[in-house]
Amino acid sequence: MSDKDRRQRIHELDATLRVGKQGIDPVADELSNQLDDRDLVKVKFLRSALGGTTTEDEADELADLAGGTVVQTRGHTAVFER
Repeated sequence: MSDKDRRQRIHELDATLRVGKQGIDPVADELSNQLDDRDLVKVKFLRSALGGTTTEDEADELADLAGGTVVQTRGHTAVFER
């Protein structure tokens, strides 16, 4: 897949997980399950989930818990792959 095709797929992808004020622990297993079924998963981080940290920091920690890799972060959204 070319870089342009990959960027287009990421752009068209809908967020299937939302991280709220309870943090990343409740969604780590679900992200892992979705990564088993899909090659890319988009996650939206609500402001209440960040609690003074950045989206990048939270996405990196979530990737570690779910066994994935952060492909891209933009604003309050991150895309993961395995």
